Amino acid sequence: MEEMKKIRPGDSNQITREYFDSLLVEMRHLDGALPETGLELFGEQFRTPVMTAALSHLGNVRENGMVQMAEGARLAGAVSWAGMGDEKELEDITAAGARTIKIIKPYVDNDYILKRIAHAEKCGVMAVGMDIDHAFSGKGKYDVVLGMEMRPKSLEEMKEFVKATKLPFVVKGVLSVKDAEKCLEAGVKGIVVSHHHGIIDYAVPPLMILPEIVRVVQKQIPVFVDCGIESGSDVFKALALGADAVCVGRALMGSLQVNGAEGVQEKIASLTEELAGIMARTGASDLSQIDPSVIWKA
Repeated sequence: MEEMKKIRPGDSNQITREYFDSLLVEMRHLDGALPETGLELFGEQFRTPVMTAALSHLGNVRENGMVQMAEGARLAGAVSWAGMGDEKELEDITAAGARTIKIIKPYVDNDYILKRIAHAEKCGVMAVGMDIDHAFSGKGKYDVVLGMEMRPKSLEEMKEFVKATKLPFVVKGVLSVKDAEKCLEAGVKGIVVSHHHGIIDYAVPPLMILPEIVRVVQKQIPVFVDCGIESGSDVFKALALGADAVCVGRALMGSLQVNGAEGVQEKIASLTEELAGIMARTGASDLSQIDPSVIWKA
């Protein structure tokens, strides 16, 4: 008999999975229609609200993995996000034609951050931003990533980053109403509700806090959701609770490893088809018609 996998108490990813699974969906068939899954974001059109997450170091999964992931997103008509990587990698990603949002770490050196923003602009990305939740380590120290020190950023610093670019500036790692309010004050153009794949134990599941953040944002900027999205049902639940689109990371890695860009394209297409199936059975003809009242808490 197989041993049951031990679940570590406080595992935020398991807590997030359980919250997803506690959300149920009612069906609405009368006056239904075939759904459209198209997404408009920052003035551009995409075929799906399923986006890649801001991943890094995918060369460990497949040779040239970051570019392969981005190419898969392009083929699927999806937005590509890029995390930590060198300038050449971002140049290769954008050269492949992927419409990309570049996320930059909260490095201690703000001049270096501004340099990376300028390089991203030069590469032709559609937006740029920062994952604010990488400032500290789990031991109460400032984080160090690949030998580079991180620091938390102030509201005033965030305002300067926003002013430094003509592109939409997006903040990743928002998991509180307070940070969402500060992002609005800073002038950011999008936020990602995320706990960075369980960067702390007992983190609030993104979907649990999402409705509160959406109420504060009041459609002034797009709100995205990250962490634990594995199926079209997960995508639907996030959209129903107020997200404009979702970021998918680990659920794409197996497809990337086995079949490269084509595998990523097929997985995004599969998630989008699952989403469309639920939309059709809940009376949503397009993304704007997804009704939060179809979600029930078990």
